[in-house]
Amino acid sequence: MAREEFSGTSTRQPSIGRLAIRIQPALLAQLVHSFVTFFVIIDPVGVAVVFAGLTHEASDEFRRRTAIQAALIAAILVLVFAAVGEPLLLALGVTMPAFQIAGGLLLFLLATDMVFARQSGIQKPTEPEEREARRQRDISVFPLAFPLLAGPGALTSVVLSVGQARDTFEAVAIVASLLVVLILALGALFAAGRLVKLLGITGANVVGRVLGVILAALATQYVVDGISQIIQRGT
Repeated sequence: MAREEFSGTSTRQPSIGRLAIRIQPALLAQLVHSFVTFFVIIDPVGVAVVFAGLTHEASDEFRRRTAIQAALIAAILVLVFAAVGEPLLLALGVTMPAFQIAGGLLLFLLATDMVFARQSGIQKPTEPEEREARRQRDISVFPLAFPLLAGPGALTSVVLSVGQARDTFEAVAIVASLLVVLILALGALFAAGRLVKLLGITGANVVGRVLGVILAALATQYVVDGISQIIQRGT
C-alpha cells in the first residue's frame, strides 16, 4: 500500500512541474514586457534631470522629502487607475480594443516627443508650467508626481496591461513591476545632482531618444493588437 501511495504521488508531481514550467515563461515574458514599457515611459533619468533643474536652489532635505512624497502620490495614482480603470471604461461603454488603439496613439506621441527631445506636456511639463513650478514651494504633486512620474502615458499603460492580464495574480504582478520602476525613479531623484553632472543635458536626451524609439515600437504594437481584436470580433 505504501508503495502504491508513493508511486501515485510521484506520478502527480511531474504533471504539476510541467504545468509550472508552461506557466512561468508566459508570466515572465509579461513581467519583462510590463517592466520595460513602464521604465521607458517614466524615463527615470529624464525625470531626475527635470527634478534637478526645479530644485537646484533647494536643500538636500527638501529634495529628499519632495521626492518621497511624489513617489508615494504617484504610487497611489497608479493603484487607483489599476483598480478602477477597466470598470470605468466599461461603464463609459469603451471597449478595451478601442482603448488599446487610443492608448497606443498617445504613447506614440509621447515616443515622438522623447525622440525629438521636446516638451509637449504629455510626459513633462511645458515651459510655462516649469516656470510656475519654480515659484511653488511644493512640487511633489505637480509636476513631479503628475505628469513626470505618473503621467498619462504611465496611467494609460497600466490600465491596458491590467486589462490584458489573464488572472488576478498576473494583474498584481504587472502593478508590482510598475511600482518597482517608481522605486528606481525615486533612487534616480535621490541621485539627481550626480546624474546631471555625469550625463549632462545632452546625455540625458540621448538616453531619452533611445527609450523613445523602443516606446514607439511598443505603442505601434498596442495599435496593431487593438485593430486585430476589432477585426476578429467583426468576423
